[in-house]
Amino acid sequence: MNTMTPFPLRLSWARGLVERGDHQGAATALAELVEEAESARARPADPASSGAVPGDEAVLHSVTELRLLLARAYFQSAQLGRAEATLLRVIEDAPTDAYAHLLLGRTLQRAGRHAEAARPLALAEVLGDYDRPQAYGGAAHGDSA
Repeated sequence: MNTMTPFPLRLSWARGLVERGDHQGAATALAELVEEAESARARPADPASSGAVPGDEAVLHSVTELRLLLARAYFQSAQLGRAEATLLRVIEDAPTDAYAHLLLGRTLQRAGRHAEAARPLALAEVLGDYDRPQAYGGAAHGDSA
C-alpha cells in the first residue's frame, strides 16, 4: 500500500496482517503508520487551509496505541531490540499501561535478560493484574512466597 491510500484503510490492513500472523509485514506497515502519525501530529495547523490537510486522519489515531501494536509485531517477529525500544517509548508516554510493561518484560525474557524483566513484569502484575510467569521466578496469585 502507498501513502495515497487512506490512513484508516492502511491501519486496517496492518491489523489484518497481525491477525493472519504476518508479523514481519505488519511491523513494516505499522512502522510507516507510526512515522506518518508522528509527522502529522508535529505539523502545525495551517489556519489558511480550507479544510483537511493530508494526513489529518492519522492524527486521530493514538500514536501510543499504534506504537503498542508495532511493538507486538516486532515481538512476534523476533525483532526484540526494536520491540524494546518501541515499548520504552510507549511506557514513557503511558507509564501506567500494564500491557506495555508486560510485553516489555516478555521481550526481555525472550532476549534472555531475565533479571531485567523482573521489574516490568512486577509492574504489569500490579497495574493490570497480569500474573508473572512461574518459570521466570514469579509467584502465581495465591502462592505464598
